[in-house]
Parts: sequence; structure tokens; C-alpha cells
Amino acid sequence: MVRAHVAVRWATCPFPAVAAQLPAAGRILEVGCGHGLLSLYLALTGPDRRLTGIDVDTDKLGAAQAAADRAGLAATFETVVGASLPAGPWDGIAIVDVLYLLSAADQVALLRSCAEALAPGGVLAVKEMALLPRWKARWNVLQETAAVKLLGITEGEELTFLAPSDMAAAMEAGGLSVQDRPIHRGYPHPHHLLVGQKP
Repeated sequence: MVRAHVAVRWATCPFPAVAAQLPAAGRILEVGCGHGLLSLYLALTGPDRRLTGIDVDTDKLGAAQAAADRAGLAATFETVVGASLPAGPWDGIAIVDVLYLLSAADQVALLRSCAEALAPGGVLAVKEMALLPRWKARWNVLQETAAVKLLGITEGEELTFLAPSDMAAAMEAGGLSVQDRPIHRGYPHPHHLLVGQKP
């Protein structure tokens, strides 16, 4: 079950596009890392990176740490409670398909906390689902409702999808210069990437 879920997750999410925006070296944090797919990929493709992945799901974290240990990768995985972050500063922070599991207010608070935790020149890369195109957004809501409420694959209680402009505004309020663009071409989901950099 885990292998199938991980394989589908990798095939349907543009992880390399997110990874390309993060520094090639330094301390990198992944918030809501799950099975650690992005963290492991970042460690594998950037030996000068030191990865820390955090999540609330201890079972997924155990699988991620076991994979890192088997491959000898510089990645560690930690359980967190709530939206607390490990002590920074961080050269890069990634959040991939996590924010929608939080309320709108908590999403804004987490984005600002991440901005504050960045080192000067650090990068915050956020990959979430946009509200357009509508057919892709509807498909995404159906799939995530099944994953969260029916199958229990993803931890969470509510689904709150913010517009990319709202996420960008929260990042800018945290002092970051932000660029964003859709990256859903070739995918059935409305993937959208926001990249914020600290001065």
C-alpha cells in the first residue's frame, strides 16, 4: 500500500520543479514531508544539502527515515505538534500540498513563520493547488476528500484551498519577494508554484 501510494504521488506531483527552486547547499526544511519524497530527492540530487523533514504522521516519518538511512542520505525526519518549526535559520524551506489541510488563518500564519525562519537570501518554495482551471480544481477536491475523509491516507480535518494570490500576499507580508506560476501542464491537478526569497 505504501509503495503504491508513493509511486502514484511521485508520478502526479512535479517535485523536480519545486526542487529546482531550492538552494543547492545548506540547511533545507520540508514542512509536512509525509513519506519524505521531496526531502529524499533533494538530498540525493544535492549532496551539499542537509535536509530536515517534519510531519505529524509518525508512520510516514518512520518510512522516510528508513529510506534515508538505507541510501546513506543526509536527511533526518522529526515529528512535530501543530505548526511549530525547528529552529532556523534555514537556507531553504519547502511546503508541498500541505497548506490546504489548515484553516486560512493558519495557512497565513505558517507562511509568515517560514518567512521569518529563513536565512538572508533564503528561499521559500510552496507548491499548492490553484483554483483554476476549474475542472482540475474540482478533480483535486474530489481526490483529496477521498484521501482525507474516506481513506485516511492524509492527516487532516478540513480542506481550505486559497487562491495563489492570497498565498503570495501572505509571503510578501513576511518580507519575501514572490514569483508564482502554474506548473500543471501535463498533470490532472492544478499545480501552482510560489517562490519567495528573503532579502
